[in-house]
Amino acid sequence: MAAILRKTVVLVGMMGAGKTAIGTGLAKRLAVPFLDSDAEIESAAAMSIAEIFERDGEAFFRDRETEVIGRLLDGTPGILSTGGGAFLAERNRRMIHDRGVSVLLDADVDLLWSRVKHKNTRPLLRTADPRATLEEIYAVRAPVYGLADLSVKARGDYSIPEMVEKVVEVLRSRPDVLEEG
Repeated sequence: MAAILRKTVVLVGMMGAGKTAIGTGLAKRLAVPFLDSDAEIESAAAMSIAEIFERDGEAFFRDRETEVIGRLLDGTPGILSTGGGAFLAERNRRMIHDRGVSVLLDADVDLLWSRVKHKNTRPLLRTADPRATLEEIYAVRAPVYGLADLSVKARGDYSIPEMVEKVVEVLRSRPDVLEEG
């Protein structure tokens, strides 16, 4: 049974929650485009997110991020993976709610740490104690992520296809977003 995606699904959550991996699988599952706001920003700037942060600062990056998310929400409905900080801005939350649907990939700190501890691509974790930094970021961001339209609990024992199906299940609760064909 085919499903028709009526609105862009915006995956939100902490770094390491699986937004890119789950988003890619979900896009394939629903036969829609997969979009990554960070990749779009890097492509437009011809530099990495870390380089943008270093050269221009976080405020500059966040403004570009809002512009890119708005542009992507105006396109063909698809699956949009956002950077971990995108949903923190009230302007982005409002825009996503009005023009798409936000889905929180809700992963706990232990799961997140297991996924990010060996990566050096996370500029916010370039600190003396990255685990403590991750915990601090999580404590600040978790309540804001809780404002997402929908939520799916991430578990370390879920495969990517299992997590994709969990997201599809929750999307089915919103016929304005996912219409069963």
